[in-house]
Order: sequence, then structure tokens, then C-alpha cells
Amino acid sequence: MKILLVYPCNPDTFWSFRYAMKFIDRKASFPPLGLLTVAAMLPTIWQKKLVDMNVQPLADTDLLWADYVFISAMTIQRESADEVILRCQQLGVKIVAGGPLFTTYHQDYAAVDHLVLGEGELTLPGFLADLEQNKAGHSYCDEQHADLKDSPVPLWELINVRDYAAMNIQYSRGCPFDCEFCDITALFGRKPRTKGVKQLLAELESLYTNGWRGAVFIVDDNFIGDRGKLKKELLPALLNWMSAKRYPFYFYTEASIDLADDPELMEQMVRAGFEEVFIGIETPHEASHTESGKVQNKNRDLLTSVQRIQRAGLQVHGGFIVGFDSDPPGIFDKQIRFIQESGIVTAMVGLLSAMRGTRLYQRLEQEGRLIRESSGSNMCVDLNFVPAMAPEMLISGYRTILETIYLPKNYYQRVIRLLTEYRPLHLGKFHLQPGYIGALLKSILFLGVVGRERFYFWKLFVWSLVKRPRLFPLAITYAVYGFHFRKVAERISFTSS
Repeated sequence: MKILLVYPCNPDTFWSFRYAMKFIDRKASFPPLGLLTVAAMLPTIWQKKLVDMNVQPLADTDLLWADYVFISAMTIQRESADEVILRCQQLGVKIVAGGPLFTTYHQDYAAVDHLVLGEGELTLPGFLADLEQNKAGHSYCDEQHADLKDSPVPLWELINVRDYAAMNIQYSRGCPFDCEFCDITALFGRKPRTKGVKQLLAELESLYTNGWRGAVFIVDDNFIGDRGKLKKELLPALLNWMSAKRYPFYFYTEASIDLADDPELMEQMVRAGFEEVFIGIETPHEASHTESGKVQNKNRDLLTSVQRIQRAGLQVHGGFIVGFDSDPPGIFDKQIRFIQESGIVTAMVGLLSAMRGTRLYQRLEQEGRLIRESSGSNMCVDLNFVPAMAPEMLISGYRTILETIYLPKNYYQRVIRLLTEYRPLHLGKFHLQPGYIGALLKSILFLGVVGRERFYFWKLFVWSLVKRPRLFPLAITYAVYGFHFRKVAERISFTSS
């Protein structure tokens, strides 16, 4: 059997870092972890190829080579996924589809040959068994949650790691919280399920053996969902492994704001090699947390919590949302002030969107306020419901936030604020990644010479060399990020006009 695994294109978004990739000569941010894991679950005697359309074009010869095309996608990739399916159908190639898009919208894909929905550890074995007996059905679904100990080491040899800015692995699925707008609990449940310690270390060893050095994104929706196991088992073992290997990687992940309440956990994470954490802050307006059920963000000083995490040695990346029913007219200025004062450089601000499967979707549907399905993009003008605030005011205010926080003066001010507060341990030796020198030279040319931010670029350049020289590479990284964020923000402002 010849299997072609296809990952559709991601549009230009906040997290694509497409404009930043050009500085470091990489083609995409991350490899398609789901497909690489699925590939490892297929029979070893089968031939396998992977085409990540964010790295290389999908040729008809690739499709015609395959007996089956396996495609996985998120909602935001729907347009590209639909184009791939159409091409397969025109060429007479059979399709096996799975992942969040097809699990959530399976009723829209009746023409796909085989739908393998939910968690692949549960549904893929049944499909493969039926396929072997030539009686494969149309749809395979299991609403139970998989034991992650059954998840194999991803098949990294299907990709060229040098095409990517970072690698990614998964330790857990599920989140103990149940925010109204989030579809994670609908997909993966509220009880965090984790891999074994030896299992995760085997994945890291596999990445190390394949030559990777640098950033590793632990893609968990809430890495600290099971704190007891983290502190007692995983982090001590991870610290020992990283120390023995002389810190070949650094980690970043996603967590809830209550991480700030646990100094011991933060210290363990930093010593194990964590440098960054993405946190859903959403809004500084308390009533909107009450409305959305984001209990972990209530009754706390969010600004102090962010500062506590950054001073512990973790750069905070933040997610923010406007468009809650509880948002007052002054929410836009309030968001801008919080983002600037917090020193959160990577601030992703999105309009609230009702994703299918969420409690928000169900509520708005009952209230008759849904307009259309969500695009899945977290940073575009995608009002798919009737908001409480006048739509024109909401969209205008959203655009004002983006234009203000990514104005070079304000953006570089946040970079300096972060680098002033951030206290990393500087573990291991500095790993000079391919493309770093080129990125520095390109940043000097495109940001320091011809860029409209050149005054602020050189101010940061000199300041970091004098005040925080060990953080100079990070300063240049954030300068490059800023270029990408402004490009995305400008495109959103233009297309929403």
C-alpha cells in the first residue's frame, strides 16, 4: 500500500509567522504533528510520503502515486483542504480524512471516501482492520477518549526538520477548565490525559537523534492540567534528560494564568528548559470572564500574575479577545493599556467567534444570534454572530487595538519592558541555529535601514547590547516577530475596510 499524507495550507495568520520565516530561511513554523503520529500507526511495510503544503506544493504526480491520500486539517485550513479533496476526486484517488475539521464538520464531507473521526488511537485501528479485509466503511467514530500511552513516536523521518522553525510534541490532551468559547473540552474532555514519562522522553530522544536542536513546542492545550504528575514525575525526569544532553532544546507551551500561583512549578519548568508560555488572558474586564466561565482568570490581578511569571523566567505570550456581551465601550482602550503595561510582546488579539461544538455556539444558536459558521481564524474580522455591541463599533475598536499595539513605538516599548523584567537561567550552551547570522543581517537591512521602525530597531539593538547582552538574540527575534505581526495586522485592517 502506498500512502500519501497531506497537510493543507495555513492562511497568513498571527501564528503562521510567514513573514518572519523569510528572515531565518525556514518554510513553516511547525511540522504536522498529527499526521506524523498517524503515519507511525500505519503498517510498517506500507510506503509513506508526506506533503506539507506549507513547505512544498502538492503535485498531481504525488496524488497519482498514492493508493490512498490521508488528509488532516484544522478549521482554519478548510479552504485548502476542500481544494485537495476536489483534486483527489478529479484524479480518482481515494481519501481518508480526519482531524478537528472533519470531526467537527463531518456531515459536510459525505463525498469523502473514509472519515476517521475523533482520536486516531481509537478509530484508526478499526479502519485499518476493515481495510485489510476490503470492507472499509465510510465513517469511523468513537466519542471516548484515548489512553495516550497508545500513541506512538511520530515518524519524523518523513520530514526535513530544517524546513521548520520549531518542532512540536504532545504530552497531554484535555483541559480542566470549560471556557464557553473554547472547543477543546468538546474535542478532548476536561480530564487531562498524559503520556508516560519514558514515552515522552523517547519522543525527545527521537528528535535529538534526527538532528534537531532548538525550540520544541509542547502543544498541550493546558500543560499544567495535571500539576501533581508534572512536579513529581515529568519535570524531574525532563530536567535530568536535558542536563545530560547539555540542553539541546528549549521548550514553550500553553498554560492557564494560575501558573502564577505556583512558584515551585514555575521554577521546575524553567530549570527543565522552558522559556515561553502562552496564556489565554482574554480580557482585563472581570465581567467578561464571568460571562465566559473563565473562572481561573477571575478575582486576581492579571497584571501582577503576568509579571510574576515573567520574573520567574518565562516569557508570557498572551491571547486576548474583544466582543463579549459584557464588554463596555471602553474595552478597547482598556485592552491596549493592559497589553502595554504587561510587556506582553506576542499579544494575539482576536474578535470573539462562535466555534461549533462550544457552549458559546449552542447559546447563540438558541438565542437566534448565529449568522454563519466560524472560519476558525483567531485574528481576522470574522463576526459570525450578532454581538451585543454595535458591529461597526466593535470592528472599529478591534482595528484600533491592532494598529496601536503593533505601532513600532508601542511594540518596541513592550520588547524593552519584557527584557527588563524577564529573568532566564541561561541553561546550557548557546546553540547557533542555521539561519541565525542571516537573520541578523536581514534584520539590520530590512528593519534597521529601510524599515519604518528603524529608529526603534536601533534603539533596541543598542539597549540590549549594553543592558542585557545575553538577551540580544531574543531582542532581534522579537524585532523580526514585530515585522510579521504588523504585516498581519495591516492586512486585517485593509481587508476589513
